[in-house]
Amino acid sequence: MSTAIFAKTRSAEGSTVQFTRIEPAAAGRQLTMTKRQIVENIYRDFMAGNAAAILEAFDDRIEFRLAEGHPYRGDAEPWIGKDAVLRKFFAVAGPEWADWSIAVLELLETADAVVVEGRYTGTYRPNGNAMDVQVCHVWRFRADKVASFHQYLDTARLQRVMGRGD
Repeated sequence: MSTAIFAKTRSAEGSTVQFTRIEPAAAGRQLTMTKRQIVENIYRDFMAGNAAAILEAFDDRIEFRLAEGHPYRGDAEPWIGKDAVLRKFFAVAGPEWADWSIAVLELLETADAVVVEGRYTGTYRPNGNAMDVQVCHVWRFRADKVASFHQYLDTARLQRVMGRGD
């Protein structure tokens, strides 16, 4: 007698739960996440403030690039490795934002990449300004890990929200 395995999924709105039967022989293969699912989980974990889970999805040598003109970017070089992302981004940005979220408007998956168009919203704690900024992310993969992240966004608007623009 074989044991059935069920995968639980929830609709994007969170209102519908679906259980799918997975045959034990195929369970390992079907439980592997798609690149799309990995990115969706990263966004969910980011909104929950779960940096450890996000870093787990990254390759040890991830190349992380914020948009040109982004206040947190610093020099033009990408950050390499999980520790650099943790120190230069999560430790700095995390405390400064309340209710940060991304609304995914379009998500395109290819063989080795996911491209996301969306909008960031949140409140910049130091001055209380609300953010609503257009954004595009390019996630590239090596096997089942994120090998690079490249962000494009309206940096002029972000600079104004953070009180750093003209």
